[in-house]
Amino acid sequence: MNVATPTLPDAQTVTSVTHWTDRLFSFRVTRPQSLRFRSGEFVMIGLMGDNGKPLLRAYSIASPAWDEELEFYSIKVPDGPLTSKLQHIKPGDQIILRPKPVGTLVHDALLPGKRLWLLSTGTGFAPFASLLREPETYEKYEQVIMMHTCREVAELEYGRQLVESLTDDPLIGEMMAGKLIYYPTTTREDFHHKGRVTDNLSSGKVFGDLGLPTMNPAEDRAMVCGSLAFNIDVKAILEGFGLTEGANSDPQQFVVEKAFVGDGI
Repeated sequence: MNVATPTLPDAQTVTSVTHWTDRLFSFRVTRPQSLRFRSGEFVMIGLMGDNGKPLLRAYSIASPAWDEELEFYSIKVPDGPLTSKLQHIKPGDQIILRPKPVGTLVHDALLPGKRLWLLSTGTGFAPFASLLREPETYEKYEQVIMMHTCREVAELEYGRQLVESLTDDPLIGEMMAGKLIYYPTTTREDFHHKGRVTDNLSSGKVFGDLGLPTMNPAEDRAMVCGSLAFNIDVKAILEGFGLTEGANSDPQQFVVEKAFVGDGI
């Protein structure tokens, strides 16, 4: 079953789908030859709605800028206008992709620094899946700390497998050796690290666990992607460390993705 007709403008073909849990899935689609983007940006994707009009939402591109295909990581919402349908796509189906990438989670929006903190919850990991596979990430920073919090261990699996695969990546395997620190945590299920990103930052636990100094504006840079409430809370914590929020037009010490799609999609 094609979920959108091949003649639809901006249509791309699904090449693979992986269901990680009953709430999370990832998929890959063909990449328009003309599409150029910076790792960490997002595009509008979707399907045709029941009313015959496109139903589109912002999705971070989880694949790096050099990848020949595009990867996306999504939550499943049973009554969500888009994901209630999107979760059923199969290889060979078509989705709509508007090839106009934008976003704030890009290296250009940060001033040079020593450490890069990637802070996310749930499918907010998606833009960092792109940046973790981007050579520029390891060229610019001495250390990259990936903090990712989910409710249960199974929800961390997409990120865990991706991080583990980087060691053998022919493009960045040697570049990231000794630089990438992965700090996954859970909030509902027992795990070797527990607690929310916000709590582990504000309490200083993560700095103690990793043997790193408390964040400071001279050395640390951060990117934030999660729910609106998460973004607001982390922004306040980073500002408490003395960091200033930046943008593409005004690079500073941290950036927040404002277009992240939450649980209502």
